[in-house]
Order: sequence, then structure tokens, then C-alpha cells
Amino acid sequence: MDTTIPDANVIRIAVDLACRAPSVHNSQPWYWRYSSGRLDLFGDRSRLLPSTDPTGRQLDVSCGAALHHLQVALASLRWRTSIRLFPESALPRFVAAVHLHHDAHPQSRDFDLLAAIRHRRTDRRPFAPLPQDEDEILAALHGAAAAHGVTVTVLPPEARATLTVAAESSSAARRYDSAYQAELHWWAGHSRPADGIPPDALATADESTSVAVGRAFPSTHRSEASAAAADEAVVLMLGTATDTAPDWVRCGQALSAVVLEATSRRVATCPLTHLTEDQRSRDLIAGLAPDAGFPQVLVRIGTATGPRPPHETPRRPATEVLSLH
Repeated sequence: MDTTIPDANVIRIAVDLACRAPSVHNSQPWYWRYSSGRLDLFGDRSRLLPSTDPTGRQLDVSCGAALHHLQVALASLRWRTSIRLFPESALPRFVAAVHLHHDAHPQSRDFDLLAAIRHRRTDRRPFAPLPQDEDEILAALHGAAAAHGVTVTVLPPEARATLTVAAESSSAARRYDSAYQAELHWWAGHSRPADGIPPDALATADESTSVAVGRAFPSTHRSEASAAAADEAVVLMLGTATDTAPDWVRCGQALSAVVLEATSRRVATCPLTHLTEDQRSRDLIAGLAPDAGFPQVLVRIGTATGPRPPHETPRRPATEVLSLH
């Protein structure tokens, strides 16, 4: 038996965990191919959201998040990864070539992040403030993103008004866009077996009102015993020095690192991608931190105000997203 390359079972386990990564509308726009010790990641353009993400930027961010989830999973299985992004320019869908080396020495922190893959949920409800060790948490999130060349900017409370204007601008620009609305309702609010955002993962009308910076998703009929509290989340901006496809993938890796680090510290998270989809709202966000580069993704973090969402959002089976050669 060749122990210098992982067997198919290791790859299946790692890819299954990688596919727990967050993606725009839980579209899971990726495909994996494994052969002779190399695992290749492709963007699945058949799952591109043309109205939400016409440039494919969020598709690449989503693939980057899956790539980092993969690295965490493989490290816990004692496999170190070396990665080349977009290794063949003639194949734009070829996002990354992952070479595997059986010399990783996982530490307890690696297993904390592995556990976070299963525990992480996107929580669209209002948040209570961060715990008292806020400074330690934020320092850890800064470090997690910096490892991928991505900056994290903590937006001050007074930025909330601009964020709300940016959210309203993004929503207004698409309110009468029938293609966007059809796409949004296709992916969100239905009980789909393998993808999309199920009704119990969406916010109620009261919760949506409290989280004014959130995307205007279809309303859920989930009942609440009382009115939603005010949202006291901290908002982070993930930015890159340039605005190219490799930057988008690295931002996705950083997004994964941030949400897993936060989850391991019992901090709730909610990525906000809609605030950078519309150019006007993206420009407003950029003006909040002009030295922080191009804003790619924002993330709300805080303390959950209710029990953890009870179910994992659905995922495509490994047989659908992985080929073994």
C-alpha cells in the first residue's frame, strides 16, 4: 500500500467536510477531481447565480471557503497541503491544484477548527454583544485572515448608518429586477434536498427588521415567542489589496478561517455578501475604510440570542461533487 498518497476514503472524508463551507445562497458551486495524490478544485459554472453574481466573484469566494475547509479537514487527518491557484490560465474554471504531503502534525487547535466545521451555522438573527474577551477574539480573527493575505477591518458603531444605506441601496437596485427576484426565491425559502437555504435558516420578519444590514430574503413563517431584540453585532470587512480572481479565492479562504475561528470560540457569524454585489453599495462600504483595500465580504459576529439553528443546511452528496481517477 502506497502511504505517500491518501487513499480514496481519506479524500471522500476531506471533501465531505470541505463541502460544509459557506457559499452564496448555499449554491455549493464547486467540483473536485482526485488523481495520484493531487486534488483539483473547479468552479461549477452551472451553479453560477447570473443575476446575483454576474462576474463570478462570489463563486470564487465560495470555492476559496471550501478550499480552506479542505485544508482544515486534511490537517486533522495528518495531510499537509500545498496549493496553486488557477494553475492553468486556459482553464478559468480550474481554481486550485492541491498537492498532499503526509507530514502534518495536527495540534489541539486544528481539532477545534475541525469540530467548528460541523458546528458552524449562518445565523441571520440579531446578535447580542461579543463576550468580555472581545479584544482576544478580534485579534484571533485578524490573524486568521492575515494568514491568507486578507485584511480584517472592524467597522465602528457609527458606520452602521452607512451600512444600512448600502443595504437599502442594494435592495432598491434589485427590487424590480425580476431575474434577481426569481433567482433569490429559487434558492431561498424552499425545502430543497441538497442545496439552497431552507425556511428555518431564514430570519422572521421581526428579526429581519432588527438586522437592517441583512439581505432582503423571502420571509419565513417560523414563529417567534416575542419581538426580536436590537442587533448589537460587530461588523467586519474583509478586504484585499487588488481585485482579481486569486484575491477572491484567498478572501474565501480567509472567510472560512474567520468563521471557523469564531465558531470555535462560541461566537455566532453571518456573512454579508449582498453589500458588495451592487457597485454603489460596494463604493459606500469602501469609503468606510479607504486604506483597507477592496471590500469583498462583510461578516456580522456576536453572541447568539437564541438556540443554535437546529439543522445543518442541505449539502450535495460527495458522489455528485467528487470524481476519483
